[in-house]
Amino acid sequence: MRILGLDFGSKTTGVALSDPLGITAQGIEIIRRTDEFNLNSTLIRIKELCTQYKVNKIVIGYPKNMNNTLGPRCEQTDKFINKLEKTINLQVERWDERLTTVSAENMLIDANVSRKKRKNVIDKVAAVIILQNYLDTKGI
Repeated sequence: MRILGLDFGSKTTGVALSDPLGITAQGIEIIRRTDEFNLNSTLIRIKELCTQYKVNKIVIGYPKNMNNTLGPRCEQTDKFINKLEKTINLQVERWDERLTTVSAENMLIDANVSRKKRKNVIDKVAAVIILQNYLDTKGI
């Protein structure tokens, strides 16, 4: 069972993929867009990846506030999920992503990745963390 993990942001979407057994997550790519509200190219690319890797499910980071409330980023993510579900016929599961980007940043700093390079990979690493946390918790 292949699962695609997404870290959806205003300008980028980090993408990770599970191995066929659902044990590990690997970063695939970062989908970039210039217009925060034009999601067509992002949706098309995700659909292509789902077809290419025969994905069975999508897990998307859900950016709750630290006090567990839903803010404007959750609203944007919900809108994206609605469009994604209309584009691809797959289950999309929300996964709490609080502190994921902080964890990704710390991991890259610990690995001595330069600030410039961190900026170019942070979303993909965050997607890996989201998906790996999901896999570890669900024990798929």
